[in-house]
Amino acid sequence: MPPEKVDAGALAGVSETALLTLNGRAYQARHPDAIIDDPMAVGLVEAIDFDFDKFGRRKGQEMALRSLAFDRAISAYLTRHPSATVVALAEGLQSTFWRLDATPSDHRFRWLSVDLEPVIALRRRLLPTSPRITLLAQSALDESWTDAVDTSEGVIITAEGLLMYLQPDEAMALIAACARRFPGGQMIFDLPPVMVKKLAPKGMRSSARYRVPPMPFSLSAAQLAALAGTVPGITAVHDLPMPRGRGFFFERVFPAIWGWRPMRNHRGAYTLLDFG
Repeated sequence: MPPEKVDAGALAGVSETALLTLNGRAYQARHPDAIIDDPMAVGLVEAIDFDFDKFGRRKGQEMALRSLAFDRAISAYLTRHPSATVVALAEGLQSTFWRLDATPSDHRFRWLSVDLEPVIALRRRLLPTSPRITLLAQSALDESWTDAVDTSEGVIITAEGLLMYLQPDEAMALIAACARRFPGGQMIFDLPPVMVKKLAPKGMRSSARYRVPPMPFSLSAAQLAALAGTVPGITAVHDLPMPRGRGFFFERVFPAIWGWRPMRNHRGAYTLLDFG
């Protein structure tokens, strides 16, 4: 008899997008010509009782490519700081720890996952434990999580699929707090194109049964670059490339458009900040 599936119906609003991105990542990991190696994502989808079809056809490569961009930035930092702490803000049902842990290294990095109680409850039930993983059930906007971070060996903070759902003052305050509290560390986050908040103020519809929550926060590449001169503690802003995917469009066209200078202020962004 197959094991009973875990009900994920408690996730709502922005927290429910964790299931959207999980489903897309698992779909890509199952593909015969997979662009991401993520067996944990596949296992999670199979273990969760949820109507994933409500999301419609949002199974494109964008979600997997975003995770690859984050993986590469984190891996680069861990190469220089192998015992660092990775702080995953609003981590949802990401499986980044296990993808990174499977790569050749001495696996000394530690992981702090910060998310709301319903998400952390699912992570506790569904994901393996490790003495290197700490779970905190609280909002990323509650800055008390910063007190739980061991900064002795370096810190990199991830905000994958988070900042765009915050109000602009909340997002900027979170970035400023990280810059202030973690000198010498880094932070990586993603943002949608600036036009999204204007074209879809109530959120983008992915199917007849689901609308992605509104995304009130975004910045252009020029605005992001200016953070180094306006937010204390930010010493450099890196505009990260789009990883290459599968097929002509995602292997050649999409990365080329992403890197084309006239498009920089109109596309989304994967941004890495250096804190000094």
